[in-house]
Amino acid sequence: MGAVSALRALVVDDEALACERLRQLLADCGIEEVHCLADGKTALDWLARHPVDVLLLDISMPGLDGIALARQLRQQALAPALVFSTAHDHFAVEAFELDAADYLLKPVRRERLEQALQRAQARREGRQQPSFTVRQRGRLLNVPFADARYLKAELKYVTLVTSDNEYLLDDALVALEQRLGESALRIHRNCLVMRHAVQELCRGDNGDDEQWIVRLRDIPTPLPVSRRQIHALRAALSVGN
Repeated sequence: MGAVSALRALVVDDEALACERLRQLLADCGIEEVHCLADGKTALDWLARHPVDVLLLDISMPGLDGIALARQLRQQALAPALVFSTAHDHFAVEAFELDAADYLLKPVRRERLEQALQRAQARREGRQQPSFTVRQRGRLLNVPFADARYLKAELKYVTLVTSDNEYLLDDALVALEQRLGESALRIHRNCLVMRHAVQELCRGDNGDDEQWIVRLRDIPTPLPVSRRQIHALRAALSVGN
């Protein structure tokens, strides 16, 4: 399976036997990191704190069903590749409208699961320009990572700032930080900067030797760095260089 074995997977199914079967099939496919949850609401909360690459999702579940969960994930900035696993074939059109990588009918066969994982991996790798999914005027747009400069938490929203625009995200800043990994650097409790956008880390111009600032490409105003973050930030930029 090659690179597919490196995928991190989450199975969401309210049937314990179906969940365990998928876990075993995934293990047979070489997937070592597999988590299983029994309902959509728990999965939504869990995904806000834990990044995964592929989500294997049942449809008919009590409470938040698979389609409703997929709709909510579709609005998030960084969502996993989606593979539906269900006993019903009449949701297929709606599933693919939600940008599903594949649609598996139970009982799932290993050969079909391998195909689904390969499609999920291809989709993951095929995003030559990874992007944030944002809402603007009632539409969903993709903002390439390369355009992003920094993310700042304000009240209950996070603002994504590019060189020429700003967008609101529903995700919590800590969840975005976990999903972005080394692509983002924390400079303040309410601010992350994209590593690729950093031009300079230097002392501020106000004469305070303890004040540090970050200058970002295409952003005229430098951003302050908290004293708590300066050591980790300097170390991260040193490693990155």
